[in-house]
This record gives sequence, C-alpha cells and structure tokens, in this order.
Amino acid sequence: MKLILSFALPLLGGMLFQQFYSLVDTLIVGRFLGLDALAGVGSTGSINFMIIGFVMGVANGFAIPISQRFGAKDYDGVKRFYFHGAVLTAILAAVMTVLVCVFSKAILIAMNTPENIFDYAYSYIFTIFLGIPVIYLYNYTSSAIRALGDSKAPVVFLVIASVINIALDLTFILVFNMGVIGAALATVVSQAVSGILCVIYIKKKVPYLHVERGKHTKTRKGYFKILLSTGLPMGLQYSITAIGSVILQTAVNSLGSMIVAANTAALRVTIFFSCPFEALGATMTTYGGQNVGANKGERLNPGLKAASILGIIYSIIAFLILFSFGRQLTGLFVEADVANRAEVMENGWIYLTINSAFYILLTFVNVVRFLIQGMGFSGIAVFAGVMEMIGRAAVAFIAVPLFGYPGACFASPIAWLLADIFLFTTYYHCRKKVLARSASPSAP
Repeated sequence: MKLILSFALPLLGGMLFQQFYSLVDTLIVGRFLGLDALAGVGSTGSINFMIIGFVMGVANGFAIPISQRFGAKDYDGVKRFYFHGAVLTAILAAVMTVLVCVFSKAILIAMNTPENIFDYAYSYIFTIFLGIPVIYLYNYTSSAIRALGDSKAPVVFLVIASVINIALDLTFILVFNMGVIGAALATVVSQAVSGILCVIYIKKKVPYLHVERGKHTKTRKGYFKILLSTGLPMGLQYSITAIGSVILQTAVNSLGSMIVAANTAALRVTIFFSCPFEALGATMTTYGGQNVGANKGERLNPGLKAASILGIIYSIIAFLILFSFGRQLTGLFVEADVANRAEVMENGWIYLTINSAFYILLTFVNVVRFLIQGMGFSGIAVFAGVMEMIGRAAVAFIAVPLFGYPGACFASPIAWLLADIFLFTTYYHCRKKVLARSASPSAP
C-alpha cells in the first residue's frame, strides 16, 4: 500500500490540477458567458471524452511494453519501444485531427444538440480537436516517463500548464472577448506547454529514453504490432465507453438546455472527484506491467487488495461530501442572479448524490481494469468498456423516457456494475496465465 500510495499521490496531484483548470474553464464560461454557453460546452463532453479518451488510452497503452521491458531490465528494448511508439503517435495524431475536425459538426447534429447552444458547442469542440497533436504529445511522453516509475515530473509540468491555462482563460475571454473559442484555445496551448516540458525533461533527465540513431530507430513490424496490441484496445476501451455516454448525452439533450446546464456542472464536479480513481488505475497499469515484466506475478493480488482498500475509503468520504455540499458545488458554475439557478443546483445535486453512492463500483472498474491492462491483456479489458456502453445505452433508451433526468443519473452506476462483473471474472483468468508463465519462463 505504501508503494502504491507513493506512486499514486503525485499522479493524483497532476490529475487534480488538470481537472482544476478544466473546472476553471467551465466556471469562467458559466459565469461570464451565460447558461447557453455553459450548456454548449457541456454538451460536447461525451464526444470530447470519446476522442480525447481514445488519445489518452492509446498513449497509456503504448507505455505498457515500455514498463514491461523496464521491469525486465531490457533497456535497449525500452528505447526501441519508445521510438516506435513515437512514430505511431505522430501518424495517429495527423489522421485523427483531420477526421474528427471534418465530422465534428455532423456528430453534434446527430446528437440533437439544442439550436440555441449549437454554435457554442461547435466552436468549442472544433478548437479542442485542432489540438489533438499536442494532446498526444503530452499524454505519450508523460506515460513513458511514468512507465519508468517516475510519477512526479509530469505533475510539475501539469501544475505549470494549469496556471498558464487559467491565465489564458481570463485573458482570451475577458480581455479579447473570444468566447468559448478562447476557453478551448487556452486548453490547447497549456497542453502544448506541458508536452514540450516533458520532451525537454526526457532529453535532459531520462537516459533510459534516449534513442540512438540506427541502433534504436530501425523500424520493425514486431514492435509496431506489440504497441498496437496494447495501445489500440486501451484507446477503444475509452471510446467504446464514451459511445454509451454519447447516446446518453443525446437523450439528456432532449430534456432541454437547463437540464444540459445542470448536467454539465455536475459532470465537472464528478470528474474532479473521480481523479483518485483514475490515479489508482494509472498506478495499477505501471504496477502490473513492471511486476509481470519482472516475473513477479505473486505480487498482483496484494497490489489489487491495497489499491481497492484505498479506493473504498475514498468512496465513502466522497459520498459524504457530495451529499452534503452537492448543491453548493453545482451552484458555483451559475451566476447568482440567474432565474433558473435553483433548478440547476437541485438537478446537479441529484446527479452527484446518486453517482457518488456507487463510487465503490467505480473503484473496482479502475483498479481491476487497469491492472489487467498492465499485465498485458488490453484486448480482453476492452469488453469492460462494451459492458459500460450497454449500461448507459440501456438507460438512455429506457430510463430517460420513463423517469426523465433522475433516470439518466443511474446510467453510470449501472455501467460500472456490469463492467465489474466482467472484470473480476477476467482478472482471475489473466492472473492464472501470468503465474503459469512465471513458473515456466520459456513458455510462449
């Protein structure tokens, strides 16, 4: 537990800062640009998660072979995988930027985005998607650094980026009157800064990632195949999960812009409070990768137990906070004199209370799934995302028409439950395979 905490806490700090400036984005938009702008930005959340989540998943997946080679003390292998991952990252960044920018308007139309917030939504998400290359840059380089056991350096760069983002938010929106485009541009620029800082840090401080021309840069299909087998499933896992969120968001959009605004504010608070679960998940990816690489499969269960205990304790604390102060937290995103403020706050509290009551399920989704991925079974873990998608889609088609917004609030808990049922069964199957390989290192 001490080892997991020492790795997870810096990660948590970085994620909190990352979400803090996302939170500030939303606060500034809601308070200075109005409820329609807030709803417009919020209505893009699911499609944003679908695309940017894919980027994050791929980058984290590309780091798994790096952590495994590092655990096995194969340092030339570390450098070769790092180089091949960089090549794939550049290709994916170019292709994705073109595709999602071309189709972003059509997706918003298909999602029934309300007319009064459509322009806000399109302007915001198009600008964010133009920044996909720098989002790839930060996520891949920071994942590679963490794969070697250093979770602190990326946090420092995120803190710097957070401060820059907040300053640019205020400058672009209040001084240059750039509206929601200013909020999106501030996010892109700050991501670019954090990515560049990671590159500089690797060059100066991380010799394990210093690639020698010729020795490590000769491309090999085998390396690309391994990277794609770990990266694409993790990216698809995020995207498949997000497809359910897109379907759910479409249903929520049909309830009107006031509900969308409440949902936006509640989601921002939820994302902030979910950071500890994500930090535990990212920790278990590295934990699983390094221990499997070092043939120490017997350490998997103790790590799973320690991370789960930490997650359960936090889940109880988070529920008590959100149940007690959910209205006030939601109200931060709405100006005090707005007529519908009380309605937004009440609906936000309903969402936060229902979701946080089931945070223990979310603990296992992150801890077990990312441990399985770190062990090298990314392809299997994708099906947990499928289960989440099914859960959210079912709520969108059944619960929202019957119960309205309160029905939508049960989408995530149902999705987590279905994912957990699959993940626990899968984990013990994967662990048995790892232990068998550890007992017979020569086995395929």
